[in-house]
Amino acid sequence: MAPECREPPLLASRCCPFRRYEPAARASSVLLATLGRVKQQGLGQVVTNGAGGSIDYRIARDRVIRAYLSGEATQSEVCDAQVELMRNARQCGTELNEPCPICNDGELVQVTYIFGPRLPAGGRCMVTEADYERIRRRKGTFTAYDVEVCPTCRWNHLLRTHPVT
Repeated sequence: MAPECREPPLLASRCCPFRRYEPAARASSVLLATLGRVKQQGLGQVVTNGAGGSIDYRIARDRVIRAYLSGEATQSEVCDAQVELMRNARQCGTELNEPCPICNDGELVQVTYIFGPRLPAGGRCMVTEADYERIRRRKGTFTAYDVEVCPTCRWNHLLRTHPVT
């Protein structure tokens, strides 16, 4: 049996040859740690309802915008939307009638992805109210992720997560 390492998991994978590095396990532990920090630091406002909780990421969004405006982050660091997100924003996004906080030229668009059982690993992009109704009728727990996107400068940020009810 291999000796127990007392280093945190990220460092242990580098310093201990007997500990196998597992990216999937590390990714899930990083996600859980991040969500824990979000709740501890008050970055998300948790509102509970009968179907579970909703998390609002406006404070985290404002922190990123302030970092950009103060020069701590560059535009290329905050405007990094992937190709598929940009395509979904142009094709099936809902206009928010708000200017982009980064470029002030583009109008923000909201794109919603649903994750849950028997859906693609990358989630399903919701286009119409009929899409929501089909998901609502299914058995299982589904979570919606609302993302704001600027089609002009590629700004994107998670606005909120909420259960699909």
